[in-house]
This record gives sequence, C-alpha cells and structure tokens, in this order.
Amino acid sequence: MELNCRIAETELEWAGKLNPGKWIEHSRFVALACKNIAAQCEDLSADQAYCFGLLHDIGRYAGVTSEKHLIDGYRFCMERGWKKAAQICISHAFMIQDIETSIGTFDVSDQDYLFMKHFIKNAVYDDYDRLVQLCDALALPSGFCLLEKRFVDVAIRYGTPPVTVARWKKILEIKMLFEEKIGGSIYKQLPGVVENTFK
Repeated sequence: MELNCRIAETELEWAGKLNPGKWIEHSRFVALACKNIAAQCEDLSADQAYCFGLLHDIGRYAGVTSEKHLIDGYRFCMERGWKKAAQICISHAFMIQDIETSIGTFDVSDQDYLFMKHFIKNAVYDDYDRLVQLCDALALPSGFCLLEKRFVDVAIRYGTPPVTVARWKKILEIKMLFEEKIGGSIYKQLPGVVENTFK
C-alpha cells in the first residue's frame, strides 16, 4: 500500500480513536509545518513531508508510553511497507544519533532497546528526517510556536537531563539549514507565529 496524504490522515484518525490525546493535534501541526517548509524546498515533496509529519508519533496508538511509541510506530509503518515513515518514527526523537541522548524512559524489552540502539547509530538521515525533527519542535497541540517555547514545554514535562542543551543546539542547527534552503525564516511558513527579532 503506497503512502499518501489521505491514507496518513485516515491512519492518524484511527490511532486517535484508540488512544485519544493532545498528541493527535500536535501531529497535525507538525505535518502542516513539514508541508509548508517542504513546499519551499526544491528537492522535497510537500505531500511526502506532510505524511511523515502526520505519522511520526503514530506508535502512540498502542497506549500511553514513553520511548516505546517510537518502536511501535516503526513496526506499524514497516508492516505497511512505509520504510521511510518507519525510520522517522524513531529518528524524530534522535536529532543526535546516539540512544544515550534520549530524554524519555525506555519502556521496552532489552531486545528492542538493542535494536533501537543499533538502528539509531546506523540510520542514514536525509532532509525528511531533519525536517520532522525540526517541525516536532515547532508544534504544540494548540498550534505553531517558536522553538524556544517548545523547548520550555518539553523541559517542564521531561526535566532537563545533561543532553538537553546539546539537543537544543542540534535543532537550532537544523533550523539554520532549512533557512538556508528556503532563503528566509522558517517562521514565515507558520501562520500565527511572530519571530523574536532581538539578536
């Protein structure tokens, strides 16, 4: 089954019925951010980016979990033949390719942990991986936001482990990468967000 926008939307709606929560609206805003930014990039498909954004947290269909949702999403997408979407289900949480940079809890089996450790280390990231990593940090369930607001939102919920600043720096690097690609601020692609102009 080939992945397209209609199918991705249907799967997210199905997942939301199994495990309702703010993650559904968050996923929709991530997807819209991905679509809007990708539309300004000559080498990316806005529709594909939208699908990857919609499905990045699809593993949450299985219930309220921490890092388990990453591998649940990976398996969900792999079963349907969506290899890139499957990778992004894991890669979106690891802008630094080291499992030790996780801010969640590994509520998975030892076997799954070892699989994820190997997968993260050896995955080949492209701009779709990086775009979802970026847009995951640009979207609250209530709408688009500045990166700094999302950083605080996550810090309040997960705390600030030693890897926190390194993760923030990596996201800011990715922001710069996409701003170079589109020749301007990413925030211009996110309706309702006013960029802080202080330098």
